[in-house]
Amino acid sequence: MAEATVVERMPVRIGDTILSACVDGYHPGIANKWGYVAGMALTALGRLGDWTGEQRYHEAVKRHMDVFIRDDGSIAGYTLEEYNLDHINKGKNLLRLWRTTGEARYRQAAELLVSQLIGQPRTDEGGFWHKKIYPYQMWLDGLYMSSPFMAEYAAAFGEMEWFDEAARQLLLIERRTRNPETGLLHHAYDESREQRWCDKETGRSRHVWGRAMGWYAMALVDALEFFPVRHPQRGQLMGIFERMANAIVRVQDQASGLWYQVMDCNGRQGNYLEASGSCMLTYALAKGIRLKYLAEIDREVVEHAYEGIKKHFVTVDGEGVHLHGICHGAGLGGRKYRDGSYAYYISEQVVSDSLMGVAPLLLASMEMERLQAEGEGGHPQ
Repeated sequence: MAEATVVERMPVRIGDTILSACVDGYHPGIANKWGYVAGMALTALGRLGDWTGEQRYHEAVKRHMDVFIRDDGSIAGYTLEEYNLDHINKGKNLLRLWRTTGEARYRQAAELLVSQLIGQPRTDEGGFWHKKIYPYQMWLDGLYMSSPFMAEYAAAFGEMEWFDEAARQLLLIERRTRNPETGLLHHAYDESREQRWCDKETGRSRHVWGRAMGWYAMALVDALEFFPVRHPQRGQLMGIFERMANAIVRVQDQASGLWYQVMDCNGRQGNYLEASGSCMLTYALAKGIRLKYLAEIDREVVEHAYEGIKKHFVTVDGEGVHLHGICHGAGLGGRKYRDGSYAYYISEQVVSDSLMGVAPLLLASMEMERLQAEGEGGHPQ
């Protein structure tokens, strides 16, 4: 696509493109509900505010969070009793708001989400069910929604048991979804072995979905950032991150630097290079390299990936930055049953400009800028 037109300071252009979609100050895809995609977009905008020093991004985060956070700390549109891990993700923005404003309602809202996690249904081994409606199922998606929140909450309030919980969840799902032949993690695990989508021997779903790998990789690197150096499982988490990162690099498409929608079926008819997963993996690997969590992954891996993203997925015009090639959504089971087959994953709609992809693009672009700046010994401004 239009690589040559992609301007410098890509993160600013992406952030401004997101804000340009606001109507009367509110983005229709962020202010519409208490959702995990909106939560990821606000997290990215908040980090952009930190990185650039531009207060308008932080103001946008607060404005959109205040649509939902009431004076008593309750959350409009949120129901604890759904026990849905997706609902935790937006809470990451509460912790920064509490630190910067001192307003008690943000901490109260965060504690409401912690109350959900305390009662979150679990597998017999102690793993969080992804949702109450998915009994005994752990999905990689849910680790991004919940683990970094638990780790940051532990760091913010000194409640060390939440580091232990985050580590338990990250390690358990890795053990249960990892394919020992490829080193990649399958999308989900059904402890009960009841679902048609799971292998009756291992409980794993059939395939490795690119975005699910992205969710988990981001979960690891974002949670690790808050872990104390002396936590007894910090090194173990880094170890599984390193092992997984090497597996991810082995299936990187060498021509483009990108990753496929179904990562254990490279080159299979119908498979395609997918934007959101590629952005997530680029972000996680770049951040892991920058923070020295990854010892054996070369910078060239993420530089190649980022150039591939800009070349194959990004266009820029008068309206801003556009991202194409985004899987609209994929899941398992449910009322309209999703069987986890290869045919299912490649049948989902492919869209442009969804925040599901644009938010990871913003995160990846900032990490690549930070990696370059720190390599040169300074901030880009």
